[in-house]
Amino acid sequence: MKVANRSRKWIRLSHRYLGIVVGVQLLLWTLGGIYFSWTNIDEIRGDHLKSSKQLVVNSEDSVDPVKATKNFLSENHSKELIGVELIDVLGRNFYRIEHKNSEGKNKVALISVEDGTVRGPIVEAEAVKIASAARAGESKLVGAVLLEEANVGGHHEYREHRLPAWAVSFEGEENFTVYLSAEDGEIGAFRTDNWRYFDFLWMFHTIDFVGRDNINNYLLRTMSILSLVTIVSGYLLFLISRRRPRKRA
Repeated sequence: MKVANRSRKWIRLSHRYLGIVVGVQLLLWTLGGIYFSWTNIDEIRGDHLKSSKQLVVNSEDSVDPVKATKNFLSENHSKELIGVELIDVLGRNFYRIEHKNSEGKNKVALISVEDGTVRGPIVEAEAVKIASAARAGESKLVGAVLLEEANVGGHHEYREHRLPAWAVSFEGEENFTVYLSAEDGEIGAFRTDNWRYFDFLWMFHTIDFVGRDNINNYLLRTMSILSLVTIVSGYLLFLISRRRPRKRA
């Protein structure tokens, strides 16, 4: 393959210096890929630490859900009903009403099936009980923190879930944390050290150091193009560097 000396030089230099920069990212992608492929995603999510859910059964003398929902929506001037669900919160049944409030934001309310009254938000002591019940086995409580827009942070492991929420942490080998909604007590996420290792490597995989889940960011696009150029220049360098066999006399 005949290539001019100047072109040969540019191919060699581009491959050399791009390899220094891009090589670090390629190494991180490879390490992350190895970890992802050798781990169990169910264990990363903490599914093996979750207790089994109990079936919720409504009694015959319960408040009519249609009537209770209509009364709630009219009293709170809600714009739209999203859904109604029967759930258990600390041994009591409630209608979980998801709706859009007067400002158009998605909200959740709990209506007692016994008398149709609206239940207040989950307090700290209740959050600890719900988290302890969701955890299979027993662990020593570390503490509970209420997460809101002001203190959740862009790097927090509870990102992209409903707020406000409670973060209830327990001691143990995996530093287990249960995240649950302060509106209805619904479990939003289980987080362990294994998940945190996974998330750390995922951050370098997407090259999104803020939200960690944006795979359309310009830094990732740029690094992907540079990686492609590095690989192509390597193949070109191989082709132009081959020695031709000498002709026999």
